[in-house]
Amino acid sequence: MPRLLLNADMGESFGPWVMGLDHEVMPCVDLANVACGFHASDPDVMRRTVRLAREHGVTVGAHPAYPDLVGFGRRSLACSAGEVENLVLYQVGALAGIARAEGLEVGYVKPHGALYNDMARDPGILSAVMRAVLAYDARLPLMAMATRDTAAMRELAEQQGVTLWFEAFADRAYDGQGRLVPRREPGAVHHDPAVIVDQACRIASGEAITASDGSELVLVADTLCVHGDNPESIAAVKAIREALDRLEPPS
Repeated sequence: MPRLLLNADMGESFGPWVMGLDHEVMPCVDLANVACGFHASDPDVMRRTVRLAREHGVTVGAHPAYPDLVGFGRRSLACSAGEVENLVLYQVGALAGIARAEGLEVGYVKPHGALYNDMARDPGILSAVMRAVLAYDARLPLMAMATRDTAAMRELAEQQGVTLWFEAFADRAYDGQGRLVPRREPGAVHHDPAVIVDQACRIASGEAITASDGSELVLVADTLCVHGDNPESIAAVKAIREALDRLEPPS
């Protein structure tokens, strides 16, 4: 079993408004998805987050979104493919400048919220995001949603020469196609730490989880997203880290 990397959304505070417990989460993860100013964050928050990642040896990734501070990037916007390409490139470049000032480089790209979901369902948006990644640095992996069938995404990535990292979620419910249940629906987010840790371990071990329609779902993933914005979720993140470390094969 290859090592499953833990990632978390970071740097989503804005001015005096605080979002998340980044100092508690950062020591537990491998990858930090740093907001780039369009759905959350600002230059000061971005730089503090990059410094925190450097302190803990965590790889920094760009977390671009639609320009939607009010909606926290969770609303789809009617952007053309060219606009999507440019807004992603703009945000990656912004984080790259701050990372360079701290002696780091952006290591991957993970779109946020509605852009991430739109990318999973619309090949045109996915292609636009891929073009932005290629325009900045063709070596950067692009994080995408692990679903029941990822063949179409894999084919497009191969055509464009982009490396994909497929991502699963420890604390989200999935539908029968392996897509995230919308947050507006009951049960879309798991809150019980035992359920979250169990789902993380099942995904890491290649075992099936139960989809919202009762079917068995196996997600093939390279990385697992965790969230830590309250003491209960922090405890779940730490438990996941410990559980995955026990599952990890000997070197």
